[in-house]
Amino acid sequence: MLFGKSLFQSVVDRLDAEAEEQPPADEPTFRINGLSTSFLPETPEQDPGPSLSESGADPRLDAYLSLMSDEIPPAEPEPPAEPLETLPPPPPVWLDRLSPEEVVEDLGLEPSDDRERLQERRRAFARDNHPDRLPADFREQATIRMKMANRLIDEAIKRYDLGFGR
Repeated sequence: MLFGKSLFQSVVDRLDAEAEEQPPADEPTFRINGLSTSFLPETPEQDPGPSLSESGADPRLDAYLSLMSDEIPPAEPEPPAEPLETLPPPPPVWLDRLSPEEVVEDLGLEPSDDRERLQERRRAFARDNHPDRLPADFREQATIRMKMANRLIDEAIKRYDLGFGR
């Protein structure tokens, strides 16, 4: 604070004093006080030259037309060809492996697996076998496999936590 006033108040007082000193202008100006230059650079006036080229047309039009091909496009686009009948994708090889022994084999479970390794096996199995990654025709069997795999891994984690896997 300067002499009992805040810095803000002293700036406001100074601006008020400057505004009182300047006489109001009779003629409105379209310039902002304090800006001494414009935002656009001044360029010297250039003579655009003749606006017509040798052919009698605008040179810009000639340049544009030279980029276009001489071939006339067809009036209507050709209708798209009839879509071929899409065959359903073949079922995955593992889809019929629904017994617990086959799922254990696909999981690759080992008695020495710790909790972290079991979680890695769960994620890898889900990445390859999850029902959301398959067509609707195969989802029921994939769901059975995922349920079985999750149950087997959960049981293996319980055995590990109880000390049987160490």
